[in-house]
Amino acid sequence: MENNNNELAERKAGLSRKTNETDITLSLGVDGSGISELETDVPFLNHMLDLFAKHGQFDLSVQARGDIDIDDHHTVEDIGICLGQALREALGDKKGIKRYASVFIPMDEALAQVVIDISNRPHFEYRAEYPSQQVGSFSTELVHEFLWKFALEARITLHVIVHYGSNTHHMIEAVFKALGRALDEATLIDPRVKGVPSTKGVL
Repeated sequence: MENNNNELAERKAGLSRKTNETDITLSLGVDGSGISELETDVPFLNHMLDLFAKHGQFDLSVQARGDIDIDDHHTVEDIGICLGQALREALGDKKGIKRYASVFIPMDEALAQVVIDISNRPHFEYRAEYPSQQVGSFSTELVHEFLWKFALEARITLHVIVHYGSNTHHMIEAVFKALGRALDEATLIDPRVKGVPSTKGVL
């Protein structure tokens, strides 16, 4: 049988990042089954990454230690950086992918929307107003930090809109579920697509 876009190499990547602030080892399998192995110093982020992997059908492993005695910022930021780099590496030349996706996810009273273009042009738009600045010990401003660094390193266009909600946990949970499902859809191989889905001939 002639090779086509469906017969791609396994799309996975792993990397390590060690700085004076964090020590992270991460691996991502795009064509997975939603299995996650997460060991970080930020319990709420563990929960969100587990949702992301489960709803995106990604296999995700993260071991991360950071200077949480200061705050969670560096750890959350650097995990976003590593996840973005792993996604970009795993997708390779992006041949045959659907490229775009728009997903709405409700979580009880909350509704979030994530729109993605795997464009090789990093851009991030974020529209979210949370009732609380904290979920447990987790600062809600770190959601923006994580998503922005992820989009930058993955080199994707990412729009995140939380349309409404009254429970901050529910609102953020809807974002991560929508992110997983939108990425799953955008990275799917479409047998109708020959080469990369761009009139430029490259992404």
